[in-house]
Amino acid sequence: MSTSTSPHSDPSGALSGAGTVTDRLVEANLRYAAGFTDPGMDARPVLKVAVVACMDARLDLHAALGLELGDSHTIRNAGGVVTDDVIRSLTISQRALGTRSIMLVHHTNCGLESLTEEFRHELEVEVGQRPAWAVEAFRDVDQDVRQSMQRVRTSPFLLHVGDVRGFVFDVKQGVLREIDPA
Repeated sequence: MSTSTSPHSDPSGALSGAGTVTDRLVEANLRYAAGFTDPGMDARPVLKVAVVACMDARLDLHAALGLELGDSHTIRNAGGVVTDDVIRSLTISQRALGTRSIMLVHHTNCGLESLTEEFRHELEVEVGQRPAWAVEAFRDVDQDVRQSMQRVRTSPFLLHVGDVRGFVFDVKQGVLREIDPA
């Protein structure tokens, strides 16, 4: 697989004569499946941790956190924001699948720092319907991590909020910086 910095990348979605990016991913899956062996795991994460992080392609969470397959639940969205759907996933993770710890990972140079809620208005003008969801844009990543920690800690649906920690991942240096919740 090539990365966005590869000379083979094609942002248009089509690969010179090889079909779409999705076609290429499906082909990669066939190669993966050919050597696949059922690891015999169940859906409960071994480390009993759920990681909520941004969907940014620069974050290789498993490598950055030293995680192996089966270690954690990983929930990703734009900004790593704690939305109602993230609370839904965390609730299922805790109540049905045994997680006890929550790690929140935002990062430097996030795309949400350059957006505003005006993005929703622009979408409404373009498509004729206003999105039901908030953009959740922010200017201060540390404060957004604090807000996310607070949303988790105050959710009535989550049983285990004693071990909720938030971090900012530096996309240039690969290091986590812990955020004081205060």
